[in-house]
Amino acid sequence: MNTFNLSRRAFGKLAGAVVATFSLAPFSEFAWGEPDLPVDLRANRRLDGWIRVDEEGTVTIFTGKAELGQGILTALSQIAADELDVNLARVRMISADTARSPNENYTFGSQSVEQGGAALRAAAAHARAVLVGAACQRLRVSEVDIRVEDGVILVGDGRRITYADIARDERELFARDIAPGVTPKHPSEYKLVGKSVPRFDLAAKFTGGAAFVQDMRLPGMLFGRIVRPPRYGAQLVSVSAASVAGLPGVVAVVRDGNFLGVVAEREEQAIAARRALIEASQWSADFVALPDVDHLQSVLPQLRSEDKTISEAGRDTPAPDIAMQLEATYSRPYLSHASIGPSCSVALLKNAHMTVWSHTQGVFPLRGNLATVLEMPANAVDVVHVPGSGCYGHNGADDVALDAALLAREVAGRPVKVQWMRDDEFAWAPISPAMVMRARAALSIDGRIVDWNYEVWSNSHAMRPGQAGGVNLLAAWHLAKPFQPSPPPEIPQPYGNGDRNAVPVYDLPRRRVTNHLLLDAPIRTSSLRTLGAYGNVFAIESFMDELALTANADPVAFRLAHLSDPRAIAVVRAAANRSEWQPGSKGDGQRGRGFAYSRYKNIGAYAATVVDVHVDRSIGVVSVTNVTAAIDVGRVINPDGVKNQIEGGIVQALSWALKERVMFDRKEIATRRWQDYPILSFAEVPPIDVVVLEGSNEASLGAGECSLGPTGAALANAVANATGVRLRELPLTPNKVLARLV
Repeated sequence: MNTFNLSRRAFGKLAGAVVATFSLAPFSEFAWGEPDLPVDLRANRRLDGWIRVDEEGTVTIFTGKAELGQGILTALSQIAADELDVNLARVRMISADTARSPNENYTFGSQSVEQGGAALRAAAAHARAVLVGAACQRLRVSEVDIRVEDGVILVGDGRRITYADIARDERELFARDIAPGVTPKHPSEYKLVGKSVPRFDLAAKFTGGAAFVQDMRLPGMLFGRIVRPPRYGAQLVSVSAASVAGLPGVVAVVRDGNFLGVVAEREEQAIAARRALIEASQWSADFVALPDVDHLQSVLPQLRSEDKTISEAGRDTPAPDIAMQLEATYSRPYLSHASIGPSCSVALLKNAHMTVWSHTQGVFPLRGNLATVLEMPANAVDVVHVPGSGCYGHNGADDVALDAALLAREVAGRPVKVQWMRDDEFAWAPISPAMVMRARAALSIDGRIVDWNYEVWSNSHAMRPGQAGGVNLLAAWHLAKPFQPSPPPEIPQPYGNGDRNAVPVYDLPRRRVTNHLLLDAPIRTSSLRTLGAYGNVFAIESFMDELALTANADPVAFRLAHLSDPRAIAVVRAAANRSEWQPGSKGDGQRGRGFAYSRYKNIGAYAATVVDVHVDRSIGVVSVTNVTAAIDVGRVINPDGVKNQIEGGIVQALSWALKERVMFDRKEIATRRWQDYPILSFAEVPPIDVVVLEGSNEASLGAGECSLGPTGAALANAVANATGVRLRELPLTPNKVLARLV
């Protein structure tokens, strides 16, 4: 399986195809009124915007979803190939390109299979129906008289016609809208869905090939670097551009307000020029006062907030039979994406058209913001997704795209590649917000939860480009005529923002859940994998363990007593059985195990994890010795791909819970190098056992984010089980562990 890479010129020259042009209308209000269509089809109705068949029989699939390392293009190709009755070898994928793909907004929220896959399945089923209908008309047979094998339509009397034959003669066959009414195949008919097909995005990554935008090389390419302010709020007072312009290889020094960059013939020349430009620049002493990172539990609730009750029930009557009450406060720190490859982009301004290659997760929203800042029509800007080396969320990918475009505008006709330096990435990419979570609950005499109060304080986790009311791109705020950032969007439950998964998944008829959206944002924050779900599940599942201990109940049995969803119960029991969970087992002072469960966004995939730990009491180091996970993602498209995602989520959650924390003093971000931001090493990754519950008759649910929250919580529960001491502030660093063990 290969991705299908064509230049626009070569693409336009292709002839003899069912698809000649695409209709890529943007999302609009009227597009949301057709519940019989998958959500991503409602704004992208044209069949020829999704599928192309050429006269050689190659099937090209167009998706607005981006390959982020989650294997989505492989899974989507399986869905399409199954519906179309073609072998995977015939399928080519085009993804996330404003000139060619449907507008599916962002690739986020574990929705690519759930929503993008559902749309593609419906489109492929419609395309097959159109092709089969055309064949039956030609052959003068009914559909019951034919079968399809690898794009060949066969009649029982020996006659045959291929998709390629139809494409050759009826080039406009797909020039129609997709309408409700075509039924996709029954799962029992699938031949590819449910099979572990090798991911076709991995070969170059394993062999050191050109896998990422960081690897791109175009003819005549120039290289750029950016000089950022030393801290939030600093203003560029002066710069000696002439002293840098004369350095070897320097093509241009670009200044626009506080935006400062350099373009050179070679990358090492650009890096050297950046160093020289830093020395030649003077910045004001202005700064934005930053919060005290060592006292977040007391600091965050004191900030201005917009408060909203997001879930409430049973508050009109007193809680019955209260025997015990418990209250606890939890927190998680500011987190960096810590992408292994610094953010990178390539831009080319040619013939008044700007093309940007980016590892953005939203090519269409980014295009809109770029066009606004560059003062160009949207149709004069295209964004083409190219995978980047590491990111689940909103890192600097979109920002560096604008950096590259601003520099490319100064050297029209030549592509410019801009890659951030490591200190750019840590200091200026959006950071995941710190969170404080406070839980209070009452237990009845029989050990059931009869009252639940939960509050969460957090800045917005959703400040991506493309939102109304402003421009969410870093350089746009630094220009001489700056743009304003967008206000935080309101994301209702169950999707949520910092309050994602703040509503417990347990049966709690008397409850109140309050979200405090913080309005003061001294740190630039935005999306990181799971948004607020990781922090909320950590708090809720830690508190469930504390309640179980108070009720003298086994943690697994306590959870089961508050669950009625059969799928939730099955996942909890599967994790307990697979890990050989022993009810009532206690740690020995050094070794222990913890359990946690959640359903992502309360409507997504189910996940339960068991984490085993060893705590070195002499130095405070927590080592994870084993992780067991049980998940239910409904219909599984690629079992190996699902396990890849679950395992990756577990590893990242362990790293967050044990190590990661962005540090800053009261004036500037102190985390600038890898030495300042340790992450989990290969040697520290434990054995991971994942059991996937079969759900072939259920709709597919995303696997990318469901395992993170339960893993972090299960780790904290395991440390408490091992030591008898509860730590409620992440990360569980050795100094914190030692301080509590003394």
